[in-house]
Amino acid sequence: MTQQKEWKKKRRFRQSFARFLHHVAKRTPGTACPEHPRSIAILAQEKLGDCILLTPLLRNLRTLYPNLELHVITFSRASEKFLRHDPNITALHSVKHGAKDYMQKVLSTKFDILFNTKDSPSTNFLIQTALIRATCKVGHYNEFHAGLFDQYTSIPYQSHMALKNCALLELLGHNLTPEACRPKLPPMPVSEEMQHFISAMPKDNCIGLNISAGEQNRTWPEARYKELVELLPAKQFIILSAPEDLEKKQRLEQQPNVTPSPATKNLYEAGLLVAELKLLVTPDTSLIHVASATSTPVIGLYREAPQDITRFGPFLVPSELVISATGEVAGITPGDVAVHIEHLRTTVTGTP
Repeated sequence: MTQQKEWKKKRRFRQSFARFLHHVAKRTPGTACPEHPRSIAILAQEKLGDCILLTPLLRNLRTLYPNLELHVITFSRASEKFLRHDPNITALHSVKHGAKDYMQKVLSTKFDILFNTKDSPSTNFLIQTALIRATCKVGHYNEFHAGLFDQYTSIPYQSHMALKNCALLELLGHNLTPEACRPKLPPMPVSEEMQHFISAMPKDNCIGLNISAGEQNRTWPEARYKELVELLPAKQFIILSAPEDLEKKQRLEQQPNVTPSPATKNLYEAGLLVAELKLLVTPDTSLIHVASATSTPVIGLYREAPQDITRFGPFLVPSELVISATGEVAGITPGDVAVHIEHLRTTVTGTP
């Protein structure tokens, strides 16, 4: 309850701050985006999953405007570490960890277009929207963004975030197919150990289990994964985890139908591994979007959060969602997941 009160308090502050900006940074709507932009600044969201869903926009901008100066502004170490590998970006700037670079190369520049990717009021993002100079400032419409941007995307709020990011291109006169908005992982270093494992791993009946999640109420307990593996003795499993869950991964790998695998050192390595799986089971975290990037069927373990599911769920891949009735992913039973594994496998292969 305390956490919920704190969240509501922060939300009220963000909304009040947005109202304040209406008085000091209000813009007159209607300024059109330049038809052939020479420079674009994009405010990237903080989490890894958000960054994966930004890659289609970056890729399409580079394809459509080869000479474009494409600047991305980050707010977290996670987004900075991920996006530094994207070859489509001209320059990456960190608001919190590169103040000198940010002031010299962002605040001193006037861009043709500034794009705020948040679809709800965010204090940090609104501050940067007000501070960064641009001929045309673009955002997703909501009542607290009203009056702070020159142009708004027309895509509905419940649309998937990969499509919402690409909606900037509609304002520039480009109509993309959903497939063109599929995320892709930028290349990163791959260890020899991982290369060898992937070349030799069993691929006929291999299911991936991602045991890591960014928040406690999105986490499925270790005992649940163990029970699931035991319920399906004829299936072969591979465990994926974040570094902090390596001990759990190693304990689960003691099961006879789990193939021990090297720890993935980055999302690109995880993507190479996920691409070889028959399907992936994962909580609502960045691996959902890795599955979309690799066209891997996915079973997502979710809380009852309709807006999160529609905006950040599986995209362009065969998928099934297992939604907890308790408000926490821990409420999902291994039996429910086992049923969905069998159903999705049948759907994908066409055989019972």
